Amino acid sequence: MTHLPAGWTIERVRESAGAFHGRQVQDPVERAVWVCEPTGPALVLGSAQGDERVDREVCAAAGVDVVRRRSGGGAVLVVPGEVLWVDIVLPASDLLWQADVGRAFLWVGETWASALEELGVRADVHRGGLVRTPWSRDVCFAGLGPAELTVDGRKVVGLSQRRTRRAARFQCAVLGRWAPSELLDLLRLTPDERVAAESGIADAAAGVGVPFDALRTSLLRHLPELPGEGVDLGPHGGA
Repeated sequence: MTHLPAGWTIERVRESAGAFHGRQVQDPVERAVWVCEPTGPALVLGSAQGDERVDREVCAAAGVDVVRRRSGGGAVLVVPGEVLWVDIVLPASDLLWQADVGRAFLWVGETWASALEELGVRADVHRGGLVRTPWSRDVCFAGLGPAELTVDGRKVVGLSQRRTRRAARFQCAVLGRWAPSELLDLLRLTPDERVAAESGIADAAAGVGVPFDALRTSLLRHLPELPGEGVDLGPHGGA
């Protein structure tokens, strides 16, 4: 059994991507980690992403569900066993809470970085603003957001956030492998767009290179036990 730092609970869920995204944060809100083991493949769209780019006939033929999350960013192709999916819930009353939406991610990114370092992977936490590319509106891992992690310049951990007045739900996706052509197959692209996309995002991301079980255990071990413990919130300090 994995030891959790004081103040955290963990819930492991095996269900469809759509059902997991539909889960509600219940009162009273407490620090929690939700680990999802998806029951089938799904193309998960960002909250503001247009549906017109999705080829639903191809998705249906391939047995890929199309679902929409309530947090931002581009599409993520979730395949069981190939993406480590962890949601972290933080109450608005927590001292780790940040009013600035971009800075709110930093402690999450630092926790992932510490977990990876324990396993011998040196990952960099992006401390700047949103980095857009020609394909980041369509593909999540083609861009780079606050506190997302890269290894040798290639994105390995994607983050998004669903935020209310009561809580923040940080949605984290870690790649086991990067196969952009499989995601592009599910989009409506002209032949020229397809060629440009394959070239443009081929080196945008990479598999993390460590077993998911070990990484999940390491992440849980590095969650901050006390407000701000072991977390670098940058030059402006905590909340």
